Amino acid sequence: MVKKIFLFVIVMVFMVPRNTWGQERFLTKAERKYQEYSFSPAIDIYKKVLDKGYVSPELLKNLGNSYYFNADYKEAAETYKRLLKDYKNEIGPEYYFRYSQSLKSLGDYEAAKEVMAEFSQLTSDDVRAAFFKRENGYLEEIKKNSGRYEIRPFDYNTPYTEFAPSYYKEGLIFSSDRDTGNLARYRHTWNSKDFLDLYRVNTDSLDDNHVVKLGDGVNTRLHESTSVVSNDGKHLYFTRNNFKDGKYITDENGIIRLKLLRATLMDGVWTNIQELPFNSDSYSTAHPAFSPDGKTLYFVSDMPGSFGQSDIYRVAVYADGKFGSPENLGNTINTGARETFPFVSSENVLYFSSDGHPGLGGLDVFGTKIESGRYNGVVMNVGEPLNSNMDDFTFIFSEDTRKGYFASNRDGGLGADDIYAFVETAPLKLVCDQSVTGTVRDKITNEVLVGATVKVIDENNEEVLTTITDSEGNYKLSVDCYRGNFVRALMQGYVPSEEYLPVSDGKPNIIDFYLERDQVTAGFGDDLAKLLQLSTIYFDFDKYNIRKDSEIEVQKVIAAMEKYPSLKIKVNSHTDSRGRDAYNLWLSQKRAEATVDYMVSKGISENRLMGEGFGETKLINNCENGVRCSAKEHEKNRRSEFIILE
Repeated sequence: MVKKIFLFVIVMVFMVPRNTWGQERFLTKAERKYQEYSFSPAIDIYKKVLDKGYVSPELLKNLGNSYYFNADYKEAAETYKRLLKDYKNEIGPEYYFRYSQSLKSLGDYEAAKEVMAEFSQLTSDDVRAAFFKRENGYLEEIKKNSGRYEIRPFDYNTPYTEFAPSYYKEGLIFSSDRDTGNLARYRHTWNSKDFLDLYRVNTDSLDDNHVVKLGDGVNTRLHESTSVVSNDGKHLYFTRNNFKDGKYITDENGIIRLKLLRATLMDGVWTNIQELPFNSDSYSTAHPAFSPDGKTLYFVSDMPGSFGQSDIYRVAVYADGKFGSPENLGNTINTGARETFPFVSSENVLYFSSDGHPGLGGLDVFGTKIESGRYNGVVMNVGEPLNSNMDDFTFIFSEDTRKGYFASNRDGGLGADDIYAFVETAPLKLVCDQSVTGTVRDKITNEVLVGATVKVIDENNEEVLTTITDSEGNYKLSVDCYRGNFVRALMQGYVPSEEYLPVSDGKPNIIDFYLERDQVTAGFGDDLAKLLQLSTIYFDFDKYNIRKDSEIEVQKVIAAMEKYPSLKIKVNSHTDSRGRDAYNLWLSQKRAEATVDYMVSKGISENRLMGEGFGETKLINNCENGVRCSAKEHEKNRRSEFIILE
């Protein structure tokens, strides 16, 4: 046969594609003309606070996200870097993702991989971690697709070698060394002196089912193997050793390489045999297969740029018989080992053999779906009994009849390699649909957002699908759970929000989004603390000085007042009901005054500020004197308000 024996290895090639992301600009850029008291609680406010030396994980998250969604990846990367450096234990894994994505956009692939490695330690459900998980538990994964084939030996096997079946008219073309007198002593090498030829048999005919050679025009004293006939039946593509003018042609290492050739059918004879233009004396090209429309030729090569020992490529075939430029199928398909013997079914499923993807031993057959010329990212082992602990390869399949053929050197065969016929009893599961539902709301008012857009974006930052929320703010999506996706909610006038959906087992998921307004229009009596999404401003027990951890929240108000010089506010301070009423009133007044004094000390004019303490007179729940409440319920009443006066 036409393959080389290698030790069974499982290899993961992690390549970060070079992408220039075209993310939409959802946040308004600088130089915007604001309406009076129209606040942007994003870059301008947070950056000004940060420039003053006041920092918190929440501030860096918001600032980094603002840059990220504005596609300002340089600033986003710098912000996320600081976030991860200073607050590693206070952030979730999504910020590692966004940092890595930002680094990739800047072309810093090595740093991006290091960040992704840290992410994989935080969660076992990201793409790389899931790959490791599948690798370690790959036998369980293979079981899910096992038991779908009924297999029997090919009627035309001999004690010699038979493999590489391909469809031709009412039967097959296949490769064998049956007429060379060789009992398949060679093992998977094209350097031996034994010869393979191409044969034809009408498997569907009872009258004419004899095995015959294709003819001297195709077969030579070298190896001929792995063939495919064009859709119009006029051209035969096949693999042959590098042979010219009656002589072997070797590369600089003395190896006889493989080449692809094309023969033309004229008067019933295959003739006018020519090399394909992308052949070379220094690397191999072999194992042709066509797309269903016949416009793309798939083949195998170890040409420069390959990921492993052999990779699968494709090339456009034009109507005039010329070819485009060969294209590597990429590291979703190809690994550092061998990917070989491609076949594309009528439903655009690419089947191939590999010893780089997790398998049962030797070469296994795998399948992946081709959609709009792209691969869906899922490479599935087709399972037992088609795959075994030996080499299983040269798979072909008719989706109309659910029947096909493949070759194997498994125990129990007649020769070194034998062809087997099979019937598929259940389809290969290449799609995993996960239901994702949720509601999109305004973060401040909690009102549902009707007509909000919810998108699914893959890890290459390309949009997969989109929907909008209904009259109740709800959405429903179905995503591919075999790969990681970002679910992103968008609405005009709001800052986008997204959640990452890792590779999963397909269980339904609920993701609710609470969007912050891009511009928050305020007027007399509105609470600036609510509009700027301030965290609670805490004071130490029985004290009223501004604590260090609360300074950053007050600084956000100061930044807003500096941006809008006509803005005047009143600081209202409240306590919970615990303690004496008169004392709480006094303490709240002191805290309001302390807040005002702090803001004045930072440059805000005293005539733009007022302060008043209300003690426990304006509780926002029922936690009055004598009512048992939890600490969390009491906490809601200990609040500071920054009410707009003018």
